[in-house]
Amino acid sequence: MVIQSLNDSVKEYTVQLQKGDIQQAYKGIMTFMSSLRKHLESKYLEYSMSGVYFGYMDMTYFAFTPIELKEKDLKVAIVYLHVENRFDVWLGGVNRKIQGEYIQRLKEKDMGDYRLSQVAPGVDSIIEQVLVILPDFDDQEELVGVLEEGVLKFISNIRSIIDESF
Repeated sequence: MVIQSLNDSVKEYTVQLQKGDIQQAYKGIMTFMSSLRKHLESKYLEYSMSGVYFGYMDMTYFAFTPIELKEKDLKVAIVYLHVENRFDVWLGGVNRKIQGEYIQRLKEKDMGDYRLSQVAPGVDSIIEQVLVILPDFDDQEELVGVLEEGVLKFISNIRSIIDESF
C-alpha cells in the first residue's frame, strides 16, 4: 500500500463519497447493527448491553454480555469488521489488565475453533471467533438469526471454558 499525504487521502475520500455508495453502505450497516442490538435487547432481558460503537469505518460493535460473565469483568462483543466485511464475536475484558490476566490463564487451554488473542497494543479481545464472512445485508432476518445463534453458542462455550479454567 502506498502511503499518501493526508490531502491526497482526503481527495480520494471526497471522490468516493461523491459516488454515494459509501454513505449508503455505512448507513445500512449502522442501521443493521442498531436493529440487531434492539432485537437482542428485547429478547434477552438478563443480558447487559452497551450502546453501539460506530467506530472509524474499521469496526462497529456493541457488548452483549450475560450477567455472570460481567461479574467476572468480562464482556462479549458482536463486531462488524468493515475492511474484512465480516462479523466476529469477541470475549473481552473490562480493561487491558483483566484482558491480559485471562489471556495468560488460558494460554495452555485448548481453544478448539476459537482464537486466543495475544497481549499487544491495540488488541481488544481475549478470544475471537468469526461468525459470518461476506454477510448478506439484503436478507437481514436470516442474518440476525445466524448471528444470534452463533453468539449464543459462543457464550455457552465460553462459559464452559471459563468455568473449567478458573
